[in-house]
Amino acid sequence: MSIDLAVYLVTDPDQCAAAGRTVPDTVALAVAGGVTSVQVRAKDLAARAFVDLAVAVAAAVPAHVPVLVNDRVDVFLAARARGAALAGVHLGQDDLHPRDARALIGPDAVLGLSAATPAELAEATSLGALVDYVGIGAVRDTASKRDAPAGIGVEEVARLARGTSLPAVAIGGIRPGDVAELRAGGLDGVAVVSWICAAADPRAAAEELRRVWEAAA
Repeated sequence: MSIDLAVYLVTDPDQCAAAGRTVPDTVALAVAGGVTSVQVRAKDLAARAFVDLAVAVAAAVPAHVPVLVNDRVDVFLAARARGAALAGVHLGQDDLHPRDARALIGPDAVLGLSAATPAELAEATSLGALVDYVGIGAVRDTASKRDAPAGIGVEEVARLARGTSLPAVAIGGIRPGDVAELRAGGLDGVAVVSWICAAADPRAAAEELRRVWEAAA
């Protein structure tokens, strides 16, 4: 299943709270500004609270914007069982193997996978239809994820993206000034956390990213 990765929001509950908003409110504003895909990430939430959050985020966005769950296949399945319109999951290298996750989420759900090295990208590519896209980074050092790899820069992310046939979204400390070079380098989208979650105006922050992405076409 393909999704529009162009402007991809990854949520951070702490950053949203520090900015005085809930995660669903932040997501709704960002989608109004042009975000095309949403990943609900909440590393510190217990399972029940994570399910509640995924359900609330799915209810806050229009049907054409896919909402994915970070890491937790169990949360995805539980929220879907409640009727939440979730599109799929995004996995890290330490999560379930994509083959096992695909068996649980079914053939129609979206499955994204983080990959930061040529070996990880080669494995993801070899899995074929089991994986729908890869997330490559970090572009810059970032404090929004405790176990994020060190920043490798726009040029290296673009070089890695050219090494896979899978759609690829760049992540990690991305700013609007990086977007044109990433798109020219073959990336299918840019994923951000702080740029939107910590912004005073999430809608305006998303609009700026969408504008520079479209201008770089």
